[in-house]
Amino acid sequence: MKHFLNTQDWSRAELDALLAQAAEFKRSKFGDQLRGRTIALVFFNPSLRTRTSFEIGAFQLGGHAVVLAPGKDAWPIEFDLGTVMDGEAEEHIAEVARVLSRYVDLIGVRAFPKFVDWSQDREDRVLKGFARYATVPVINMETITHPCQELAHILALQEHFGTTDLRGKKYVLTWTYHPRPLNTAVANSALTIATRMGMDVTLLCPTPEYVLDERYMEWARRNVAESGGSLQVSHDIESAYRGADVVYAKSWGALPYFGNWGPEKPIRDAHKHFIVDEAKMALTNNGVFSHCLPLRRNVKATDAVMDSPNCIAIHEAENRLHVQKAVMAALAHQ
Repeated sequence: MKHFLNTQDWSRAELDALLAQAAEFKRSKFGDQLRGRTIALVFFNPSLRTRTSFEIGAFQLGGHAVVLAPGKDAWPIEFDLGTVMDGEAEEHIAEVARVLSRYVDLIGVRAFPKFVDWSQDREDRVLKGFARYATVPVINMETITHPCQELAHILALQEHFGTTDLRGKKYVLTWTYHPRPLNTAVANSALTIATRMGMDVTLLCPTPEYVLDERYMEWARRNVAESGGSLQVSHDIESAYRGADVVYAKSWGALPYFGNWGPEKPIRDAHKHFIVDEAKMALTNNGVFSHCLPLRRNVKATDAVMDSPNCIAIHEAENRLHVQKAVMAALAHQ
């Protein structure tokens, strides 16, 4: 039984098949691939695009989605083995995942880091707990990576450039300012999938402290070796943007300060000029801009960039629906 926890776990041929199926679903949105099937969508964190697109996607393929929010409309869950459960948690993941598996055909999980200790959060224990105990396929709806967003992003790029072959495109993954230190999930995923597709990738961030976790940097280096393309880290805005075909923006907190964000805030505040604006985009090769959304306008990117015809963020957001249908259909028919 195969889960969809990270794209790195899937072969390039499997990912290409998912993208092709997603493109087909975009042309013809209704199907019967999930007729009589059910999916439990377990949300530990808020959602707009993820919940909407998964629920509608299941419906359009003839399935049914049940939304659960542990600690709100479902019991709080414990994930550690050996814990004396005399606190808030009412039941253990060992029971939750196995019981849900008796009811549904698929389980989706959305669980952000706790932002206290990266050595613990990077273990992704909520997602792995479901995958360990479930007897049905589990889908990552965003934890410390966001593989569904990866596929939606790549499908949008393929549509924009009119080809499934993105090799040779200069791809800039740029950090942007945000008032709060955010999850690195989308940045981890963008780095992973861009290198997987053989693009020439530049990770642009203010200082070396904002370089992503070594796990994802190693994935990217491995992908470059296998798929072609290149990978570099830059702290120079002008050289990074110059000649870029794709600019993908995301905010994230510096991992050395994870759980101790006070000392990181002055560094973050000093780099508000990393905002994606018209002057930076003018350096590109008529580059396309995107973002996973939600995006704070005139903080991460200007109105002019967001409203430009070269902005494909809305197309990418729509593609969440199509790629997730492809993932659900593939997992339901293993």
